[in-house]
Amino acid sequence: MPLAHRLYDSALVLAPSGRLDHDNCEAFREELAPFLERSAKERLAIVLDLAGLEYVSSAGLRCFMLAAKQAKAQNSRIVIAAMQPVVSEIFQIARFNLVFDAFPKVRDALAALSPAAAAAFDRG
Repeated sequence: MPLAHRLYDSALVLAPSGRLDHDNCEAFREELAPFLERSAKERLAIVLDLAGLEYVSSAGLRCFMLAAKQAKAQNSRIVIAAMQPVVSEIFQIARFNLVFDAFPKVRDALAALSPAAAAAFDRG
């Protein structure tokens, strides 16, 4: 699964797209791993921009949970932004809203993490 990425000051925005399910969960984890390592080394927060994610299965939720645990163990942070309604509903049913801070827009997530990251986002 391709994972678009962009750095805004001290926050790394990662944007998966399509579906996250049993068929591509391992590919997503492999794609995400170097970003988790980078966030730990460079003390970056991660924003998962889920605007392009159309669906997430229980296997996909497991991928998110493992990423959150790894980030926490590394003293890093992952937040969620811009979920599609169906993905938001799945997160709420699975009570992942208790695991991740979620924001309606990427800019909102960046502003909560760092004023400098939000300013970098505003500059483009």
